Amino acid sequence: MTPRMGRAAGPSQVQGAGDAGPGASSQCESRSWDGGFEEGARACVPHPGRTPGGADAREVGPQVWPSQGQLDAPTHCRLRVGPACLPRQPSSVVHTLGPRPMASLNVSLSFFVATCALCEATRRVSKALLPSSAYASFAREAAGAAQLAACCLEMRVLAELGPWAGGVGPDLLLTLLFLLFLVHGATFDGASANPTVALQEFLLAEATLPSTLLKLVAQALGVQAAGTLTQRCWAWELSDLHLLQSLLAAHCSSALRTSAAQGTLVEGTCAFLFHLTLLHLRHSLPVYRALAVSLLVTVTASTAGPYTSAFFNPALATSVTFRCSGHSFLEYAQVYWLGPLTGMVLAVLLHQGHLPRLFQRNLLYRQKSKYRSPRGKLAAGPGDSHRATPGCGGQEQGRAQ
Repeated sequence: MTPRMGRAAGPSQVQGAGDAGPGASSQCESRSWDGGFEEGARACVPHPGRTPGGADAREVGPQVWPSQGQLDAPTHCRLRVGPACLPRQPSSVVHTLGPRPMASLNVSLSFFVATCALCEATRRVSKALLPSSAYASFAREAAGAAQLAACCLEMRVLAELGPWAGGVGPDLLLTLLFLLFLVHGATFDGASANPTVALQEFLLAEATLPSTLLKLVAQALGVQAAGTLTQRCWAWELSDLHLLQSLLAAHCSSALRTSAAQGTLVEGTCAFLFHLTLLHLRHSLPVYRALAVSLLVTVTASTAGPYTSAFFNPALATSVTFRCSGHSFLEYAQVYWLGPLTGMVLAVLLHQGHLPRLFQRNLLYRQKSKYRSPRGKLAAGPGDSHRATPGCGGQEQGRAQ
């Protein structure tokens, strides 16, 4: 049986675990598939005793995958696709992914709706049961962070695997991102779901230190809970994209695709624009603020996404990309922690002229006096021919008396 191949598949037939003879050798070539995982990704079935992707291997198409429940094959017969090394079965039990883009997209849309509905229900129940301070500082932030992280993880699947296996283009991805942040702005109920926003409120003397620390803990817990539940949902394999993601979960690709210095500059710039927008619109109507933030996030994701994925959210970046190989922990911390924090501080300084929590002296703008001296002419008294000089009201009034 010859399984259906992708466009980049070689002419050789895929053999089972015991079909590959020692005399069959064919060098696997690095190819660039249209919409593939990465340039030069390889799909190889090594012969027994060979390492995955070695010199003695057979090439298979990018759309040949093992069936569900058949992942306990011998370790010497594996399928390597891009950065992952997956167990492979004989060709009689191969599961072939067909071109079903709408089915995968519908599953992802259902995931977004279910996530937002579940987090909204959590917010309403917490608001009814908890005190207002506990709800504002903990429950609201945890639910918002979980909603943001779960949607971000699913969007990452659509961005990485969608163009190759789901027929999802960049225009659709940006539209989904814009709509999702509109929904976030309408349902977050004032939560920031971002550690730098919580620290910004602290620097502006709008929040106390215990409240800020509680928000940071809630955001971290919400992001971690979202990651666990999202991976459990992917394990159900409701769509081809979720099947691929569950198979590749242990071999994630880093979101940092540039040097640490350039990545820090990119994340810092994105965070600077984001916080400056929040500061300018913090007294405006929520609908205008949600529209502006959604548009800004979409633009930054389009321009800075190829370099750092434009997180400018330390909690979100820590959950999504810190465990991926390619960079050290210090490099990740420099880009995704130091960059957004620096951008936030610069935005507060530019908008306020000082950091109210640390010092009151304005470094950039002159303070206007709260009281203004009256200007005008004083009426001349009877028998007094002297006319009052403008701006000297106090002196002229004393002279008239």
